[in-house]
Amino acid sequence: MADLLLEAEIVEHLGVVADLGGGQPNLDHGRQLEGHADLGGDQLGQFRLAGRQPLLDALEVLGPLLGGGGRPCREGGPGGGDGPVDVGGDAIRNAAHDFLGGGAVHVDGAAATRAHPRPVDVDGVALDHGRLLLWVGARSTLKPRVFPMNDRFLRACRREPVDCTPVWFMRQAGRYLPEYQEVRAGHSILEVCKTPALAVEVTLQPVRRFAVDAAIIFADILLPLEPMGLSVEFTAGEGPVIANPVRTAADVAALKAIRPDDLGFVLESIGQARSALAGQVPLIGFAGAPFTLASYAIEGGGSRTYVETKRLMYNDPEAWHDLMGRLADAVAGFLVAQVAAGAQAVQLFDSWVGALSPDDYAEYAYPYTRRIFAALADRGVPRIHFGTGANTLLPLMANASCDVIGLDWRIHLDDGWAAAGHDLAVQGNLDPVVLFAPEHEIERRVLDVVKRADGRAGHIFNLGHGILPQTPPEAVGFVVDLVHRATRRDG
Repeated sequence: MADLLLEAEIVEHLGVVADLGGGQPNLDHGRQLEGHADLGGDQLGQFRLAGRQPLLDALEVLGPLLGGGGRPCREGGPGGGDGPVDVGGDAIRNAAHDFLGGGAVHVDGAAATRAHPRPVDVDGVALDHGRLLLWVGARSTLKPRVFPMNDRFLRACRREPVDCTPVWFMRQAGRYLPEYQEVRAGHSILEVCKTPALAVEVTLQPVRRFAVDAAIIFADILLPLEPMGLSVEFTAGEGPVIANPVRTAADVAALKAIRPDDLGFVLESIGQARSALAGQVPLIGFAGAPFTLASYAIEGGGSRTYVETKRLMYNDPEAWHDLMGRLADAVAGFLVAQVAAGAQAVQLFDSWVGALSPDDYAEYAYPYTRRIFAALADRGVPRIHFGTGANTLLPLMANASCDVIGLDWRIHLDDGWAAAGHDLAVQGNLDPVVLFAPEHEIERRVLDVVKRADGRAGHIFNLGHGILPQTPPEAVGFVVDLVHRATRRDG
């Protein structure tokens, strides 16, 4: 279950809440409670609770705050509550919760849409599971209040109805933005990645400028290679360069296993970005897929032919599978840690997978991608699988246990969706270079992508690859607004 954005209305006889927080904007009750509330004077407090059981955590924090010492408990434990709780299919359906120590609180997934949630010892508790919102009313005359959150992206990932098609862009935080250039003027790309304050600032820049429906944490797919023992540098005009490439079985054996803490700066950036976004839009985490990481590690940088990669793959398959297994484990652990840190969706980038034939993909890459997605299966977040030049691989990629398949621009969206299967959501797929065209041509191409989605639930508008450095920012904003306007659904 995803984090809950919790809004609690504080009334006069519950002023003790302010004393517990000291009027500070950040509160910590030992339950992974993050806040941007001022409970010292405001009538409205806002909290975010993370964890595997956020509703339990929310009630455990709020029970004592509301004055009765009640705690959430299972099957009528210490709090005395005996009411069933239905949170729309969550694992804690049979738990019983009691705020004030004397009565049960009944919750169900539809309550947030009612004029009056069920009254009990408190006026009401309403959980809207789909919109990730919880409303709490104390003993007062307060009316239920639902505070909207832009969850179009998450709903589309689940192929649920949305008010309009969500939009975000790969590399939406990048060199095409003047504000990004200002940050980079004094810092290398690795410095930005490894400094959470800078990474968060860059993550938020496109969210401030455009009405995008998701943020993606600023990082780089090659970051896991450093703690594994490879020297990664980014050179002007050449991109990433690895000084000690992996070419032999001995090189593979020398690679180190990594722990999530080895990339703790990314996890810290995710936590800070979630707090800064304050529920405005969801946050996406990401990593590189094993084949793409292996190709960088073996080639020592970019490649057009992947000769060294395929040489190892064909000539020493045992070493190849050893390498891929190590990378799959590293990436799986990294993505699981990103979700624990606050990522609300994850994308696996397989930028170079189009170099493989379907047979080679099935034998040398697919099992390791599937291993990663399997490790994320019980984490409750959408899993996006994106590859470039991979149109012949789409049926296999779709079978790797992802929830969303990303398409590049080399295939019509309707054809790609059909190839992957309509039981998945789809993301894409405007040619990034279209953003250099005049507005009337951009509009024609955007509307063609939208038309090919045919109003089917589960389309997330994106480019077929990342935004290019020379892209005019105004073209990006034009596309965002156009997609929203063209796909707006009444009701």
